[in-house]
Order: sequence, then structure tokens, then C-alpha cells
Amino acid sequence: MMRLWLWRGGQRFLGPRRLGALSTALHSTQRVHYKPIKKVMVANRGEIAIRVFRACTELGIRTVAVYSEQDTGQMHRQKADEAYLVGRGLPPVAAYLHIPDIIKVAKENAVDAIHPGYGFLSERSDFAQACCDAGVRFIGPSPEVVRKMGDKVEARAIAVNAGVPVVPGTDSPISSLSEAQEFANTYGFPIIFKAAYGGGGRGMRVVRKYEELEENYQRAFSEALTAFGNGALFVEKFIERPRHIEVQILGDKYGNVIHLYERDCSIQRRHQKVVEIAPAAQLDPRLRDRLTADSVNLAKQVGYENAGTVEFLVDKHGRHFFIEVNSRLQVEHTVTEEITDVDLVHAQIRVAEGRSLAELGLRQEAVRINGCAIQCRVTTEDPARGFQPDTGRIEVFRSGEGMGIRLDSASAFQGAVISPHYDSLLVKVIGSGKDLQTAAAKMSRALAEFRIRGVKTNIPFLQNVLTNDQFLRGTVDTQFIDENPDLFNLKPVQNRAQKLLHYLGHVMVNGPTTPIPVKAKASPIDPVVPPVPLGEPPAGLREVLLREGPEGFAKAVRRQPGLLLMDTTFRDAHQSLLATRVRTHDLKHIAPFVAHNFSGLFSLENWGGATFDVAMRFLYECPWRRLQELRRLIPNVPFQMLLRGANAVGYTNYPDNAVFKFCEVAKENGMDIFRVFDSLNYLPNMLLGMEAAGAAGGVVEAAISYTGDVSDPSRTKYSLQYYLDLAEELVRAGTHILAIKDMAGVLKPSAARMLVGALRDRFPDLPIHIHSHDTAGAGVAAMLACAEAGADVVDVAVDSMSGMTSQPSMGAIVACTQHTPHHTGIALDKVFDYSEYWEVARGLYAAFDCTATMKSGNADVYENEIPGGQYTNLHFQAHSMGLGHKFKEVKKAYAEANKLLGDLIKVTPSSKIVGDLAQFMVQNGLGRAEVLERADELSLPLSVVEFLQGHIGIPHGGFPEPLRSKVLKDLPRIEGRPGASLPPLDFAALEKEIRTRHDDVAPEDVVSAAMYPRVYEEFRDFTAQFGPVESLNTRLFLEGPKIAEEFEVELERGKTLHIKALALGDLNTAGQREVFFELNGQLRSVLVKDTVAMKEMHFHPKALKDVKGQVGAPMPGKVMELRVAEGSTVTKGQPLCVLSAMKMETVVNSPLDGTVRRIHVRPDMSVEGDDLILEIE
Repeated sequence: MMRLWLWRGGQRFLGPRRLGALSTALHSTQRVHYKPIKKVMVANRGEIAIRVFRACTELGIRTVAVYSEQDTGQMHRQKADEAYLVGRGLPPVAAYLHIPDIIKVAKENAVDAIHPGYGFLSERSDFAQACCDAGVRFIGPSPEVVRKMGDKVEARAIAVNAGVPVVPGTDSPISSLSEAQEFANTYGFPIIFKAAYGGGGRGMRVVRKYEELEENYQRAFSEALTAFGNGALFVEKFIERPRHIEVQILGDKYGNVIHLYERDCSIQRRHQKVVEIAPAAQLDPRLRDRLTADSVNLAKQVGYENAGTVEFLVDKHGRHFFIEVNSRLQVEHTVTEEITDVDLVHAQIRVAEGRSLAELGLRQEAVRINGCAIQCRVTTEDPARGFQPDTGRIEVFRSGEGMGIRLDSASAFQGAVISPHYDSLLVKVIGSGKDLQTAAAKMSRALAEFRIRGVKTNIPFLQNVLTNDQFLRGTVDTQFIDENPDLFNLKPVQNRAQKLLHYLGHVMVNGPTTPIPVKAKASPIDPVVPPVPLGEPPAGLREVLLREGPEGFAKAVRRQPGLLLMDTTFRDAHQSLLATRVRTHDLKHIAPFVAHNFSGLFSLENWGGATFDVAMRFLYECPWRRLQELRRLIPNVPFQMLLRGANAVGYTNYPDNAVFKFCEVAKENGMDIFRVFDSLNYLPNMLLGMEAAGAAGGVVEAAISYTGDVSDPSRTKYSLQYYLDLAEELVRAGTHILAIKDMAGVLKPSAARMLVGALRDRFPDLPIHIHSHDTAGAGVAAMLACAEAGADVVDVAVDSMSGMTSQPSMGAIVACTQHTPHHTGIALDKVFDYSEYWEVARGLYAAFDCTATMKSGNADVYENEIPGGQYTNLHFQAHSMGLGHKFKEVKKAYAEANKLLGDLIKVTPSSKIVGDLAQFMVQNGLGRAEVLERADELSLPLSVVEFLQGHIGIPHGGFPEPLRSKVLKDLPRIEGRPGASLPPLDFAALEKEIRTRHDDVAPEDVVSAAMYPRVYEEFRDFTAQFGPVESLNTRLFLEGPKIAEEFEVELERGKTLHIKALALGDLNTAGQREVFFELNGQLRSVLVKDTVAMKEMHFHPKALKDVKGQVGAPMPGKVMELRVAEGSTVTKGQPLCVLSAMKMETVVNSPLDGTVRRIHVRPDMSVEGDDLILEIE
């Protein structure tokens, strides 16, 4: 034992040291002095800066931060005692690489030590030397050691001299592509490029074939130059499927070096570590001893002091190869701290002061492994899009905490802005436990508690890693992510609350998202549901249907005493009166009351027809979910839907298998009765729909669309015999129920007696069902006449939703049939309660109510034969175009257009064709004779032309001539059933295509996409942005909340949001307004684009998803290089440009063959996600 005199502030103290420990330390002639550090600057940013600040504070040391102009709002500024700007006017990364500025700030502010953190200047020997030259201590190895370890080639040579195995590689950094080619020719592929002056995956590229060599060389050079200020590279043979094991070392100024065991960093993506584990699982103890011994020997070989990491690759045979030494603190130092209970940053600072490891209590034999620790790097990257960095404002941040969890973060807080300029790391989560499985369980729990909104994160991916069996067994290697594609089966993040706030904010700033026909405010009064008894509702006719099937059901209907009613309130009534805008929210509230008090109904018409597409198109809710919810709430009453024959619920022709599939899925979701009709009564179209409904197991109700007047001998086209003959065909085809569908409400009582009486005589055992509209005001009389003539079922709507263009009044029919053979069995007082609910509910839809422009029905419907729903729509359209005073002319033109087209059955879509022609005639001041005369030169509406071509079938009596010939000329004509020639729809391929764009795809989604491709896509995009808007009450959905209004939103049973609208901010430079809310007692805000203001501001155009030639930026970033020019010919997959974000570069490839028409960006230009880069045609 020898004694060494050490000096501390002029006073000497006795420091005992073992002679052997000093033999290597004293190879330098410099005397070691202990000198306490009083002020530390961290030449870095983010979480590592805060990590060092915290350690300094614990040691009583004052702290100094530096920041770039882009980091003025970053948390590390606030965590330090002092903070100073560096790199004024420089790019974001360059600011932290500007050594003169950093040294200047240190000298001006009495900083006596600088900690480099990791990345940036941490492995730059010139920075370490600059610190020493300025008289500022560098908390890390000596400049010479940093230089040797930073030069990967020299580090390899040192490793060889120390007897440590190395991977074959170049002896020095390469300076040209040809050198890389020569190495590849010697050693073969695969090879790997590595940055010579930095790590962290930057400048690292694996090359597996010759064709990829040049591109990857250029990308690696560019990345290394950007990240480390030097693009030098070296090349190594790439070892397949290794484990990446690194050993933490710590040395002092006296030649003492210890290890703190190893970390397994094999779980990597793009050569960047994602999850780190200490200690390495399933590691042979003998291999551990070799790894740690080699690490210590290598460190002693160069006189290493302070913290560092020696990295190795371990192949499948247990052989280890030296990669590099990181002469700095590693991102993943945390897991080592957790299992050894050694504070590495404390140790770094104390060693820099001149303390020995022994003085710090750090002897090798005292360092023990205690349990296991896992670190997950939560980043703002989207694993669903190839881990593309995401940027933006964090709107919500809630972390996972609790026993065994440590968080190291910086910019992880509500309101933080994630920029594209720096690393995507958001927060490091460290979980500790007695073993790997325990630590993984704690980590999984903590990640599940996180709520991060506003930017995408890799949390769903990390959760999949933590539950992977291979991971939990501790047998992962660097190919783990590549070989486990199931890791990318990501559980969608719901984010419902924040999305709803976005929707409410959008409505508050920009107004309703659904088109509003008239400016009328929703009623401030909410409807009150009448009392509903507890328990299950009484049995209804659906029980018979489920027990006896469609045939037994039809017989039961025919045997039923009195008159049965079908309630249209849930569909056709609001389609006729309220433009089909009634939402599931209001239907669900009254549904239990209907189930308990109207179990005697024949059925409830609640689905199909226009409600299917309107639900998605304007209400932004899923029509299938509506059906499912109503079925759950009304299990006892049969449901009926409207099926447009071969058109299903669409307005076009579909392949036959699409119609069959639709009916099958509808039946599975609770539909019972399919009312099948065709707008032309075209039998082949009807038969297909009937067959599809029957094959699905539904009740087939074939509906004959009624027009004309069978009681008028002069109306010969649609005579009584016509209807009887058509009914004969439908009965022969196997319909269970026969329906008359009087869409315009032109079935007069006398005609009703004739038609229904004749049908009853012809088909005594078949149930007859009558549907009509009350436009003329004679609906109740007509329905009573039908009942007297033998009809089994008539359609009604509850009183407050009846009359005018809707169905006849339920209350009137119930009252008028009391004490007669046609009594309905329905309690009149319950009808009144039901009606009261809808009277108030109807007030919520004031902006859509037909009474805004139409004050009564009109008997002129007997002349113009306009269907109920269309009558309302035409009235709205006329008023919206300023033609309200000309509505009489529109109605007259409708009658004239009908005659021009040959007197059609007028139901959707044939009614729209007549309406289009009528409006065309009014707008152009044309009469019937003039249209016929000039038909060969007029540009008639497309719907009219397609009708004449045969797109919707063949009308009774054939097409009108000479109109058809004049209009079509040489245009093609369709012979027979339009959909017969369509090839079957490949549902499996369609589902696969949908899954490329959306998560959580159900069979119902595929059918929706088959019926309405574009509407479905827009609906999914809307809900992805704004969430479950069907949870909002109707007033909020249409108008948004008022400032200071408090309300509740029930997302699901047991999950209710308490929301208060607080304030609406001023317009910012990005054309946005910040809208403030209080959500469950916490302040939340959202940024909403002001669509009106943005029209007056210039913004870069966005790439449209449905335009294939428009190429958008896959992520925010900077344009580094353009590979093409306007006019260039490109092929699919050809590189177009290079983007850089968060120090990673991405090549944007052409999505198709073509010619570059226009380029919208330039080099060095910053772009946001989806910004239009260029257009290809």
C-alpha cells in the first residue's frame, strides 16, 4: 500500500490507493487533482439534458441549458437554472453542432464542466479538445480516447491489439463508391455501411445485392454528414441474425475500469434500438464473462475514463465480434442503473471531478445484477406506415406510472410541439421486475395507461413486442422485428374523446358538417321518453317468425283478426318529412317504449332505401350499427326494409352476388322482412331481389309500385288487369306477402276497393300489405277502404310524423277502427305518448323539416304523381334556388316530363329521372313538344340518357319513341336485365383492398363498400378524424355547443364524458383557431382550421388520396433532393425525391408509370404530411 498526496483547493488530504491499481494510471506524467464541479452545461437537448440536470441538482450543482431557435418552447430550457441560445440563424441540428457558440456560452457564464449527452457532439474529439482548451472540463473520456473510439477503423485496430474478435471490414474510412464495390467483391454480400463518426443507426445501411450499392452508399453518406457533420463511412461484412449485446463500462482517472454487466439491444428497426433489456436473457454465463472481460481489457488498453459502452454482435454459435465503443452515455443506460443501483450520471460527474471508483464505492465485486429491467423508447413514429415520423402538437398526454416504472422524458406534455428537426424520441419508459416476464408485465401495464393524442406513437407496436412469446422467452435477435409481421397487427387507438372535441370545435368554427337546406335552429327542448316498464317486452309477431319461418309467419298474418299496422316512423316518415336526417341517437331513445307498447305491430320499417347511404353520407354513422342497435332494443317486433330489387339499396346495377350478399348480411344483423320492388315494376329485376331475400332466409314481400288510377277507365296503361297479371307473376315466383307500394299517394279510396278487392279474390290465402303517402290528404280514407276490401296490413306513421308527404296517421287509423272488425289492438293513449316524443324530437330537425317551405299537402299530386319524398325534396330545391314562387311550374313540368318518358312508374330511381328532366325543362324554358322536337340536339341530363339506354330496366310498354332514337343516336343500348352481364364481385379481394386503408374491417363494411364505394371511404375517413359523432345529441351534432355550455356524452355503457365548452380563440397564422374545452375536469384544446379564413390565405396544396397521379409527402420533413424534372418519364417504383425528417432520410417512389406533369416542391423546402410533391399523368 502506498499513500498519494492529492490537492483539493490548496489543502492536502490523504488518499490511500493500491499500488497495483495505479500502475496503469500513472503512465501519464500529469498529477490528478480533485476539483469539485459547481456549474454544468449540457450541450444537448431533450430528455438526456433533463436527465443530467436532475443528477446535478441532486449533487448540488448549478445547471445550464443551451437551445436552438427552434427549441424555444422545449422543456429542457425550463429544467435548467440558466438557458442560453446557440446557433442563431443556423439550421436546427447545426445549432447544437456549433462548437464556438457552445464554448462561448460556457466561458461567459462560468461553466466549469460540459456534459455532451448522446448524439450531436458527444463523440466528437474536436469538441472534447475545445472544452479542454477553454479550461472547461469535458464529462467523458479524454479527447484522444474520444478520437480513437470515434474512428471506427482505429477502434477496430485497438480491439485486435487487445485480442478482441472483430468483424471483417475496411481498415480506414472509404472515400468513394469504388472502394465499397471492391470490398463487396472481396467479401461478398451482405455488407453494411456505418458512419465513421457517430452511431444510433444514422448513416447505417445494409446492402444485399449489387444493384442497391450506389443508392445505399449515397443515403448513408448523406445521413452521416447531416447527423455528425462528417459523411465518412466504413464497410463491414454483415453478420446475419446476430444478437446485439453491449457492455457498460466505467473508468476513472486512475486506470480503474469496471463493467456493469450487459444489455441486450437486439430489438432494432433500421438499426436503431427500440427495446433494451438488462441483463441479456438466456446468455451463457461463460459468454458473459468473455464479453465483460474483453470490454474491460479494451478500455484499459486505451486508458479509458468515464462512462462508455463496448458493443458486440453474438452469432448463433455463441461467437462474439467487436463492433465499436460508444465513448459516451447511452440512451439505454437506464436499464443498467435499474439492475445495478448505480447512478451512472452521478458517477460520470464525480469521475470528472477526480474521484476514484473506489471512493464512489464502485468495486467490481460489489456490482451485482438485481432482477431485470426493460426500456421502451416511445417515439412519435407511426408503425402502420413504416415507422414514418409524425409531427404536430400533443393535444393530450397522460403517462403510465406506478411501482416498477421509471419515465425519462422532455417534450412529453400537453401542448408540446413535436418538430421534424430532431429525434422522434418522446419518452423512455423503464420497467423493472424480478425477471424478464415480470418486468414485461409492468411495462405492458404502463404503456396501456398512456394516452397520447395529436401525434402518432409506436406504443401499439411496443405492446405487441412485450406480449410476443419469443420476446418473453428471451430468444430474440436483430431479425426479430423483420421476422414477426404479426407485431404490425396493431390494435387501433380509439381516441374517441379527443376526436369528438375536434368535431365539436369544427362545428363551432365552421358550422354544420351536413348540408342544411334552410336556416332554422334546432329546438332547445329535448324529447322526453315516456315511462318504460322494467323487464323484457311482450312477445310479438317476430316470435312467430323465428319459430315457424317465413311461410308460417305469412299464414299467421293472414289469420290475424283485425287490421295490422306497419309503423314507418323509423324510416319512410322521416325520409318524407325530414330529408331522411333522423339519427340513430333519437331512434334508440324511443325504441324500448315501442318494444313494450307496440308489440302487436306487423312490423317496424326502419332500414334500407335512402336511409342506408344517407346514414354514412350525411349523418356519419354506420347503417349496420343502427340495425344492430335497434334489433337489440326491439327484439319482439319484426323489422322491414326497402330493397330496390336488383339495385339492393343503391341507385345503380350491381353484380347478382352483391345483391345476394347484401341480403345475407342484412338478415344476419336482424332484418326480417324484405319489401322488394323495382322502380319500373320490371319483373326480372324484382325476381332477382326476391330470390336474394329468400335465399337469406328473410320474409319476401314483393311490392308492386302503383301509379295511374284503376278507377278511371281512360287510364288504360296501368289498368286493373296490369296489376293482377303482375301480381300473378310475383305469387308464382314465391312471394310470402304481396304489397302495393303507392309512392305518390294517388290510390283513391274507390281505386283501393277495386284493386285490393280484386287481389283478395284472386289470392285468398296471401297476406296483402298496402303502402301509401298522404300528400293529397286522403290517406286515412284510402287505408280504411283497403282494410274493408281485404288488406291485412296498412302503413302508418305516428301522428306527429304523419300526413303531408308522409304516411297516414297512426292515431287516426287506430281510432277509426275501434269497435269494428278491423280493430288494431293498439292502445290509443300509447300512440299519444309516442307522438308526443316525436313532436318534440322533430323540432331538433327544424333545418330539414318540409314545413319550413311547405305548409300543407296538395291534391294536385293526382295530376303530377310526384312521390312523397321527392315532393319534399323538389320543394326544398325550388326554394333554395329562388324558384319557390315557380314550384307550380316545376310540378307541371314534372307531369309533362313523365308523359315525354312514356308515363313511368315513379319510384326511386325512375322518379329522379323524371324530376331531372322536369328541372331541365324549367331551367331552359322548354315545353314537352319542344323537347321532343329538339331531342337530337339537346344536352339532356345524364340520368335521362342512361334510362333510355336501358340502365335501370325496360319500362312497361317499352321505351318512348321517337324520343329514344333521337336522344341515343348511335349510343349503346342494354338489352334485358342490366345487371345480368356484370361479372361477380370478388368480396375477398375487396376486403383485402379495404384493409390496406382501414383497421377493424367487418363483413358489413365490405358490403357497404360494395354498395357505395366512395361514400363508404368518405365515411371512414370522417369517423377516423372525428370519432363516434353518433354519441352526440342531435343539437350538438348539428350546431355544436355554446360557450359555457356543459353537457354529457355517453360513449358506451359506463363511459360518459363530461364536457364544457370554454372559449374560441383568435385566428392564427396557419388559418386555425384554438377551441378550449373542459373534459372530465381537465383543460383540453384543439386547433381547428377556419375554412372561410383559409380561402383567403395561401397554403401548399395537399395530395388527394383518390387521384393516383398525385404524390404526397409520406411524412413531414425537408426535401433533400429531387430526382426528376417536369416532363420526365417515370416508371412505377422509381425514386422521385428524398425527404429528411428527424435525421432519417426516406426515398419517395413513383406509384405508377407516367410523365411528371408538375413539381410542387424544391430542394431545402419543408413539407407537411400529405403535401403535394408532384403530379404524374
